[in-house]
Amino acid sequence: MKEINGSGNPAEGNYKIERRESSLPRIGVFGVGYFKYWAQFEGLLDALMAKQKVLIEKVEKNNAEVIDFGLVDDAQSAYDLVPKLQAENLDLIFCDMLTYATSSTFGTIIKNINVPIVLVALQPDKAMDYSKASTYMQLYNDDVCSLPEFAGVAVRMGKKVPDVIIGTLHDDPESERMIGDYCRMANVLHGLKTARIGHIGHPIEAMLDMHTDSTMLTAHFGVHIVQCEANEIVGNYSNKVSEAEVTEEEKRILSFFDTPDPVSDPISEKLKKEDLNVAAGVSVALKKFVEDKNLDGLAYYYNGEDNSETQLVMSNLIVGNSLLTSSGFPMCGESDLKCCMAMFIMDRFGIGGSFAEFHPVDFKENFVLVGHDGPHNISIAQGKPVLRSLKKYHGKPGFGAGVEFKIKEGPITMLSISSNYEGKFKFVIAEGESVEGPIPPTGNTNTRGFFKPDVRTFLTNLIKEGPTHHFALGIGHHAKSIQKIANYLNIESVIVA
Repeated sequence: MKEINGSGNPAEGNYKIERRESSLPRIGVFGVGYFKYWAQFEGLLDALMAKQKVLIEKVEKNNAEVIDFGLVDDAQSAYDLVPKLQAENLDLIFCDMLTYATSSTFGTIIKNINVPIVLVALQPDKAMDYSKASTYMQLYNDDVCSLPEFAGVAVRMGKKVPDVIIGTLHDDPESERMIGDYCRMANVLHGLKTARIGHIGHPIEAMLDMHTDSTMLTAHFGVHIVQCEANEIVGNYSNKVSEAEVTEEEKRILSFFDTPDPVSDPISEKLKKEDLNVAAGVSVALKKFVEDKNLDGLAYYYNGEDNSETQLVMSNLIVGNSLLTSSGFPMCGESDLKCCMAMFIMDRFGIGGSFAEFHPVDFKENFVLVGHDGPHNISIAQGKPVLRSLKKYHGKPGFGAGVEFKIKEGPITMLSISSNYEGKFKFVIAEGESVEGPIPPTGNTNTRGFFKPDVRTFLTNLIKEGPTHHFALGIGHHAKSIQKIANYLNIESVIVA
């Protein structure tokens, strides 16, 4: 995702939403070969190690910290490598299939390592020159030779067959894309290990699909749920936010949002000065809260006493949460921790992740509106998002500024994380298209979501998988990559076709 610029109006300043600073995923690389070849074919070992260096350079281009473990060429060196891999707190491992290698170089590694391993077979030549071919040249290009053997041994060791990248070492955009995808998957896994997700209040009582056991989130995802209190944000708003900070935040907000006149919805108005002032003050208070609690995300819902300061603050988090979500801190309304996890996964994978649910179907044009009343990820908005004053937040207490936009036109991916009778999580994934056209001017996000083969069949098939009514919405088609993340986490998943 690109950095989002504000209006650049000199009176307002040139504001940017900057991504949070985070540590890089740790990716290990080791090559495999057969020790008997080195004495038989002079220069082959050096040529193979040069191949491995090229792979490492490709991985490093994808914002990853790479640990080079050299070459494994017999059983003993494989056993020696296991504790080194375990000691490095890796998020993903690339096994570079440099030439034929016996599976003794891999068996003990796949048996003892629980980090995802990807077998990379990138042949240096697109084809051998058969008129000049030699055994040396064959071995230099023998990257795929051991793949069946390694896959079979993984199964014999009680493990899943590792993922595979097959292609050429040079001039191969598809293998470059796959390496990039795996690096981004590693970034998701890396982030989940240490994420601190705040939780305020409770899910809306009547929404039984959203209630979640926090310990199970730690057990299956690795994240820690930080139980927080609403008064920690309210106290910041009351005591720690200055007028100067609010004024500056107002300018910052206006640089990212348009404030058009109301259209057809009687509960929406042109953004009122007092609503902007509250939203800006709450946004500053929220940022201070996230910093103080060292949070990586937040799921919240809190009613508060009618007409109280607590209710005013906790019902006006939408604007500040949308800005934070866009900068890498996924924020999820209605205290839906599972959806917050879906948003986190999409964010760390680099495809956005906006809070969404299904709205009315357009049976005339064969699409369904997907969106929510906030918060949202404005980094994936089509055009400049809109702020409207809402006289009421439908179904919830309070009133104030609402965020309205649609997701960028083009391919989209949705991820719903549900749980079943036994308490096990499930990823329900689908791909569609965000199509051009007007959306309701209601101060909520709404995207025209087209899903194949038709909206009626798609929704029928989706509902059969038992999703939650909330989901994260991201840009691009990434269902298979998200399913691989589920596989690495040992979580059930389905792609709704």
